[in-house]
Amino acid sequence: MAATHFFAGANSGEGFRNLFSEIVDIEEAFDFVILKGGPGIGKSTLMKELGRTMEEAGVRVEYLHCSGDPASLDGVVFPELGCAAADGTSPHVLEPRYPAAVERYLDLGRFYDLIAAKACAAEVKAYTVEYKAAYARAYRAMKAARTVEISAASGVSFDRERAERRFRGIALRELRRRGAQKGHSVRRFLGSLTCQGYVWRFDSVETLCPRVYELRDAFGFSAPMLEGLRREAVSRNWDTICCMSPEAPENIEHLLIPGLGLGFVTTRAGMEYGGTPFRRVRVDALATVRDRGAFRLETRMVSELRREAASALRDAKAAHDKLEAVYHPYADFEGVSGVAALEAGRLLDRLRTVRGRRRT
Repeated sequence: MAATHFFAGANSGEGFRNLFSEIVDIEEAFDFVILKGGPGIGKSTLMKELGRTMEEAGVRVEYLHCSGDPASLDGVVFPELGCAAADGTSPHVLEPRYPAAVERYLDLGRFYDLIAAKACAAEVKAYTVEYKAAYARAYRAMKAARTVEISAASGVSFDRERAERRFRGIALRELRRRGAQKGHSVRRFLGSLTCQGYVWRFDSVETLCPRVYELRDAFGFSAPMLEGLRREAVSRNWDTICCMSPEAPENIEHLLIPGLGLGFVTTRAGMEYGGTPFRRVRVDALATVRDRGAFRLETRMVSELRREAASALRDAKAAHDKLEAVYHPYADFEGVSGVAALEAGRLLDRLRTVRGRRRT
């Protein structure tokens, strides 16, 4: 069973965007492990091990990547089991609503050699200041880029009436059937500006949605129409995954309806789908740029500012790597591996219980 990959956090002009409180529905979840512990102690490695074990057991796994370093994980979700684990440290601190009954802490910080770590306090403080300063620089550049982007969009008119008619036709054609149970929506990010530049996990769209509508939309005008499609899908008992815009997380950027195998993805410069869509919708054809010279200048400014932000994020990653390197010699990774094996065993027990109930 193919895994999917999303983000629960994203970088933006307003700083770090956070959907961590929505990783699971706490009212429905069985077990949500909140990982604590500092840099280099193995939180991401533990979650990767849980994901690997459950993939081998045939369970669908949703990996939530880190917007600072997409090679690392911030969370892993097992929807079939009602279970998940996530990094609950800053900048996405998590606290239990139902301690032990649903959520529980798992403190990996106990596997540090405290005496040795305290001897390295000066290095830890210096690298922490360095990577936080790099993030601040990245967010300043992204804020400037977003300000220019909004200014550029204000010089564009849009035929919303024609767009709404087009999307109503899509809804009538694609959402005729009804699902069996009440529909729900979850929110994720499909990607973010990262130390690797823009990273978008369109592979997850293709895993869940064989039919994809590609919306060519450089200005975000599709967001209200995607919200209308989401409401209609939920009213017809289909679950949806709403991938929000990092710069405006109140706006849907991509909409997935896995039960129908149907996806709607927005594409623009820096966010290219790259696949072969079922349909293309040229939303930009309904937009008119009033001053093309000014618009081209503003577009170049946005691109340059975001390149500077990506460079700052690379600096942040380099500083964080140095911080982890300080801690690594003083971390008991065998102890962390033992905890990972114990948690994997808990998940396998839960799997046997869930599938046993289905057989009866």
